[in-house]
Amino acid sequence: MRKHKNEFESEEENDPMSVVANLFDVAMVFAVALMVALVSHFGMKEVFSSDNFTMVKNPGKDNMEIITKKAKKIEKYKASKNKTNSNSKGKRLGVAYELENGEIIYIPE
Repeated sequence: MRKHKNEFESEEENDPMSVVANLFDVAMVFAVALMVALVSHFGMKEVFSSDNFTMVKNPGKDNMEIITKKAKKIEKYKASKNKTNSNSKGKRLGVAYELENGEIIYIPE
């Protein structure tokens, strides 16, 4: 005998993999929303803009980092723990002073 299918019942309702696809879509939307929330919370909107910028994380501490963006290139510099035993050589170019209002003035020698 031949079984008749209900006209309201379709092949898609019996597919167990359709649930996995829907969960993946929900996870992707959640991940994007979380990234947008973190970027706006930490004030990192400059990373996605076309402007050049320099940001200092943990200034004056051992784990200080300098993040610089020029055009589409982002560079990250970490402070050296052994400042006196560094193998690199260089020369002093000048002095930088930070004013009370946060402005930094560089005076070349």
